[in-house]
Formats: sequence, C-alpha cells, structure tokens
Amino acid sequence: MTESEVDSAADEVETAADRYRAPALDKGLDILEVLAEQARGLTRAEIVKELGLSPSQIYRMLERLVARGYVSRDEGGDRYALTMKLFQLSTRHPPLRRLIAQAQPLMDEFARDARQSCHLVVPDRGMGHIVAQASPQGHWEFRARIGGILDLFTTGSGLTLVAFQDPARVEETLGVWGVSDAAARLAAAAHHLQDVRAQGARIEASGYLVGVTDLSVPVIGHRGEAIAALTCAFIEHPEEPGPQPRIKALEALKAVARRL
Repeated sequence: MTESEVDSAADEVETAADRYRAPALDKGLDILEVLAEQARGLTRAEIVKELGLSPSQIYRMLERLVARGYVSRDEGGDRYALTMKLFQLSTRHPPLRRLIAQAQPLMDEFARDARQSCHLVVPDRGMGHIVAQASPQGHWEFRARIGGILDLFTTGSGLTLVAFQDPARVEETLGVWGVSDAAARLAAAAHHLQDVRAQGARIEASGYLVGVTDLSVPVIGHRGEAIAALTCAFIEHPEEPGPQPRIKALEALKAVARRL
C-alpha cells in the first residue's frame, strides 16, 4: 500500500468516526470519566480545567447528571462526585449474574463435601453485599443471608476484599466503592491487611459469633485484584476435632476461588 493510500484509509476512518459524533454525549462521558479518577470529587472550576472546556459548556451537563443521579453535588454547592448509580447499573449487567451462576454449583459442592456453609460477597455502596450462599446437607445449617450487608473493616469478607487491592490505588478504589473515610480506616487496619495478603486468606475467629472461625479467600479478577470474597463461617464438628478439617476446608475454598 502506498503512502497516499495509507493516508486515504486513515482519513476514511477519521471521517467515519466524526460522522456519528454526539458532542453533548461526549461532554457528559468526559465528565463521568474525569470524576471516576477522583474519589473526593472536583469543583466545577477543576472540571473545566481538566477538560479544557468553557464553564457554560460544563454547567448544563453537570446539572443534568446531578438530576439523573449519576453525579452528586455537596451541600456547599460546587463540588461534584460520582454516585453509585453507575455501579448499580453495572451490577445488573451479565458479568455479576454470570459470576453467581458459575459460583453457585461450586459453592454447593464445597458445602456438601466440607459440611460447612459459604457465601460470596461483592463490594457496593461502601459495604460488602452477600450475593450468593450455599448450605450443607443435613438436619441443621448455619448460613449468611443473601442480601445481607457486611462492614468492609470488621468482617472477614470485607477485610479480604480490601486486603487484595493494589496498595498503590486502594484508597482510590475504596472511594469508588463509596467509603468516605478510606485513608483513616486503611491506616488503622494496615498491619492486619498486610498479614492477610501474606497468607493469601483471612483466618480469624468471628467478631460476631462465638465458636465460629471465618475463612475468607479472594476471588481475583483480570487486574489481579479481588472482585469478590468467598467466606466459610467454619464450625467444628464434635466427631472431627482438631485443626485438620479447618485446613482442609480452607484449601477447598481456595480451589473454588481459583476456578472462579
């Protein structure tokens, strides 16, 4: 292909892209993208500076995004931040349903073989939300409720989600999740989070129930960070005393997480 033919092909691609431009939509998407990089939000002047547009071009678009619930404005009136609406929309998207659909049979198998319950937790609106659960077969069960809400810094699932984020951007990630005091909470839990990362799981007595040991492992996404946490609230059976059943359950739980 000659140089003139290459230039002609490039011009055709550029023309095709320009043909379907929607400037107002582009501005709105630009605002969402720039706010997504700022956990604490930006003032209108800062948004104008970031995007290189005039204040009048930004103002109406911001007001529409606020009205539709995608952006919030603080009570002072001039600092804007993303709401969780985009995240809520994304959780309706097939990937979450696909994760649950793939997880459920594996979790059911774990619960049956280990004779322990387990549940799957994802982050949403500053908390961990239980989106799937499996119970052992038998006359009794101990289980977490689907739809239950867990604190990210006082539960095994929450701490596992936080521990397996990129340390370089964990504060930003928590801001996206909706945690407003991320820096202070991370500082308070720093040593514990480091220990969890080092052992590849969190194994601690439950902070809510006596006699229960939380076994929590991360489900790692394509960026190498936890997109979910898989937790077994381990209860010791009288006929199987000692640490071996718990160790076996932890290894089985890790295997499920790896398959997911």
